[in-house]
Amino acid sequence: MPEIRIIGAGLAGCEAAWQAANRGVRVTLYEMKPKKFSPAHHSEAFAELVCSNSLRSNELSNAVGLLKEEMRRLDSLVIAAADATAVPAGSALAVDREGFSAYITERIKSHPNITVVEEEVCELPEDGITVVASGPLTSDALSDAIDRRIGGKKLHFFDAAAPIVDFASINMDVAFFASRYGKGEASYINCPMTREQYDVFYNELIHAKEAELKDFDKESQRDLTVFEGCMPVEVMARRGYETLVYGPLKPIGLPLPSTGKEAYAVVQLRRDNAAGTMYNIVGFQTHLTFGEQKRVFSLIPGLENAEFMRYGVMHRNTYLQSPGLLAPDYSMLDAPNLFFAGQMTGVEGYVESAGSGLVAGINAACAAQDKERILFPRETVIGAMASYVSTGGVGAFVPMNANFGIVPPLDKRVRGGKKARNEALAARSLAALGEFCASVNQKEGDCV
Repeated sequence: MPEIRIIGAGLAGCEAAWQAANRGVRVTLYEMKPKKFSPAHHSEAFAELVCSNSLRSNELSNAVGLLKEEMRRLDSLVIAAADATAVPAGSALAVDREGFSAYITERIKSHPNITVVEEEVCELPEDGITVVASGPLTSDALSDAIDRRIGGKKLHFFDAAAPIVDFASINMDVAFFASRYGKGEASYINCPMTREQYDVFYNELIHAKEAELKDFDKESQRDLTVFEGCMPVEVMARRGYETLVYGPLKPIGLPLPSTGKEAYAVVQLRRDNAAGTMYNIVGFQTHLTFGEQKRVFSLIPGLENAEFMRYGVMHRNTYLQSPGLLAPDYSMLDAPNLFFAGQMTGVEGYVESAGSGLVAGINAACAAQDKERILFPRETVIGAMASYVSTGGVGAFVPMNANFGIVPPLDKRVRGGKKARNEALAARSLAALGEFCASVNQKEGDCV
């Protein structure tokens, strides 16, 4: 039986292993936990979620929602796990973190074609077929090996995770359940602010003390850039007084139950587990000290006596300068049997990372079986992401979430505004995916 090796049992690595193993390839999956943990990980389970339990929108009119549906149709393990462990979150797909990781861990460990080896990989293998999915906190030894292999074209930025509070400690006499515009279930907790309350909170936030960088981050300090999609709330606030009001604290579509009018600002909290005992503060990724988080975030109405079950943290993230290094199948241009997957390729987000693992896993299996590589149509989000990673966009290459801006535009104008256009793009994508899979399977058996 053909064999491949995969380094890392995060979302991308597990998805790659699942896809390859289901195609009759024997997979050796290397994971350094539980013998060694990265600074951001704490659980021994695979596919640990460390930033948010939300996999974002589940609607086809949203690019990441469409990506999920594409992955469902491609038998994604990660999406199957998310659907099986979902918790109420309006139109978003949020999961019970522990249940999500446990589901994936069990399916991977019980697969007859997958062997899990609990050890750290410090060097890139010289032979065979390898998928590197070691994540944004790749160990120093392996990171150095990758750096040597690609000639020092690696970059760093920092991710920030939001704090989690105990539901029982939220003052529901002030806060209220609602989803924006009444869309979906009323599953978000909303903490409204008057202009005066926001003013106090804002001034304390922008002057609050930030935590010192940990040792593993200090060498990268001069390269510090913050990805917009995970920017610390205090950094965002310093851009201007109303930045938060037009961002994560926007009150639009969330009228106060008592008056029917909108507050000046609204802080939202999203359920973080199936039991509904933990809620994370949406958009409040932060690098403030724990003491400052407690002091400043307790100024939010409804969180006056909040019990913080986890404070926000900030950690290093490493990604490749992928254009010119990687092909659209996520293999290296000058080493077609060496694949990369996950955030280090320049895709950003849990779903996007898993999507890259899906493509890399399928193509690693194709390489092991001497089959033609699979390049999904650019009309699909999963294909457009692979194209972006390999070619980049305008200007400097930066990590990218799934979005409709990276897919080719429609060949005709659609009436009805942005939502109608996005729905048309989604319909085109799923039709293209169906036709592509049918044509490939006719030629390659059951490769897709």
